[in-house]
Amino acid sequence: MKQIREILVDLYGCEADLDNVDLLISTLRAASEQMGSQIVKVTSHKFSPTGTTVFIILAETHMSIHTWPESKYAALDIFICDEKINPEIGWKTVKDALKPTSFKIHEMTRNIP
Repeated sequence: MKQIREILVDLYGCEADLDNVDLLISTLRAASEQMGSQIVKVTSHKFSPTGTTVFIILAETHMSIHTWPESKYAALDIFICDEKINPEIGWKTVKDALKPTSFKIHEMTRNIP
């Protein structure tokens, strides 16, 4: 049986500029590389007046972040279907870059026959 892992993280009180698209893209790229995953495509959208979504399609599934800069809040999703890749490594990279004062992690494991 194959296990697929997904971690969802609510980041509160982020000190980093959550409206900086380049920062968010480079952070998720670095997180993907640190995990050892292969980036297929990167896309982003800047909302008006604030907020950003960055989505990275990985050969091993995806990673995304949605931000609410006015609340210093971000929602991170790391979904990995390769059992050799540890999503916590990617989460640590994002945590170090965005510097939340607190966070809540939800982890899901899916079993595929």
